[in-house]
Amino acid sequence: MIVEYDIFLGDLKIGVTKLEKADAPMGVVFGIIYGDDNKFEYDFLRNYCITRNIEFSEYIEDKWINTYNIPTLHVKDKNLNIIQGLSCSISGMDSEGFEISIFGIAYPLYETLFTHHVNNYNNLFK
Repeated sequence: MIVEYDIFLGDLKIGVTKLEKADAPMGVVFGIIYGDDNKFEYDFLRNYCITRNIEFSEYIEDKWINTYNIPTLHVKDKNLNIIQGLSCSISGMDSEGFEISIFGIAYPLYETLFTHHVNNYNNLFK
């Protein structure tokens, strides 16, 4: 069963993700952002970061951006529970799309939320 998670910048829902990729030992999940509309793009994210003093790297000519921790960036499950990690960030570009990453989700919560990622990792050593 594929689960979708809602992504919010503050109170604004910017899209959903499946958090389909992981580094289970590090408590990390990440996934493609599927935007709700055309508002979420490089210029929007760049302006959001500038007005809120959020650090980021960029290649302006490619419209590529890599944010560092965005305190107002939240990922929620369908029960509106926030998936809490040490940091949450976005990277990507207009032409190829964006990805969200959540770093440092503590165990046992990580194992409860992302059993499939933990199982996939453990199966690598069988």
